Amino acid sequence: MTDLPTPFYLIDAEKLRANMEKIAYLREASGAKALLALKCFATWSAFDYMRDFMDGTTSSSLFELRLGREKFGRETHAYSVAWADHEIDEAISYADKIIFNSLGQLDRFGSKAQAKGIEAGLRLNPRFSTSGFDLADPARPFSRLGEWDLPRLEAALDRISGVMIHYNCENRDFDLFDAQLDRIEAEFGGFLGKLKWVSLGGGIHFTGEGYKLDLLAARLRAFAEKHGVQVYLEPGEASITGAASLEVSVLDIIDNGKRVAIVDSSIEAHMLDLLIYRETAKLPQSGPHEYQIAGKTCLAGDIFGDARFENQLRIGDRISIADAAGYTMVKKNWFNGVNMPSIAIRETDGTVRLVRDFTYDDYRDSLS
Repeated sequence: MTDLPTPFYLIDAEKLRANMEKIAYLREASGAKALLALKCFATWSAFDYMRDFMDGTTSSSLFELRLGREKFGRETHAYSVAWADHEIDEAISYADKIIFNSLGQLDRFGSKAQAKGIEAGLRLNPRFSTSGFDLADPARPFSRLGEWDLPRLEAALDRISGVMIHYNCENRDFDLFDAQLDRIEAEFGGFLGKLKWVSLGGGIHFTGEGYKLDLLAARLRAFAEKHGVQVYLEPGEASITGAASLEVSVLDIIDNGKRVAIVDSSIEAHMLDLLIYRETAKLPQSGPHEYQIAGKTCLAGDIFGDARFENQLRIGDRISIADAAGYTMVKKNWFNGVNMPSIAIRETDGTVRLVRDFTYDDYRDSLS
């Protein structure tokens, strides 16, 4: 193990490649194109390990869009819930396709894209999703995410070439995906057949263990052939599942009726999704010695979760928190002034390369 000071995110190139190979297989078997969803993972030092296996990137903001164009290259899709007047010209300059969230945005900015020869699309909301969290449900009541009125969509056909439909969230069930795609085809099939491309978004957990990858490939190919469209997928979590860990060290051990190990990291600052969705980190669970693993900020609920170890923990011991790539580095922050974890890559030969560390200057310069 490396002697790199903790905390740090450790990206494992070999595990990342395993996901990439599944993506490459799905692309070949289905004919679908795969775009990395930068909202989930935008650590561009890893793009060299991904670029040959994917078709490009998709974004949710101007900065993500620019990063995708400059650091990943290849095909670049531009999406935003709402583009601002001062952003649109720059966004179009980076994009191969620009996807508008609403017909109002298409009315406002579509002619600019058309003048530059950029293909325009719309977000289509099928009014259902696989999300179990209201916070993340794009089909929640009064959702602002996309259009669904078919006559109005049909009226826009002369100004768009495709649609993006993002309704899956960690969907590990192919049969559910298949049934929901049937629903989309039943309601919108005639409309989809008049387009050039359809993005089915992200949230399909097809790199997970046991996923019916061949059935997914066949279903995507059948969908593309039936409607005469190029299918896109936007894997975020699926691209980097299990490919990184957060490495931390024990700073203190407290026994207040329960043994608590305080580490040099924080869920609020470094794994924010655990706090937002009230989930537990993937911690070691082998051995008789149980500890609650807690962060070092002043937030009382800054708790990674309960873990078990073969031996009693000591101050200075290191703990590896698994599956720490998605929605971590893109959300890390300076709460309490706690230093951000460094970013490192474990190469396929086992060597660890530091690609970025953070200092007081970064904290100071993030403020004013």
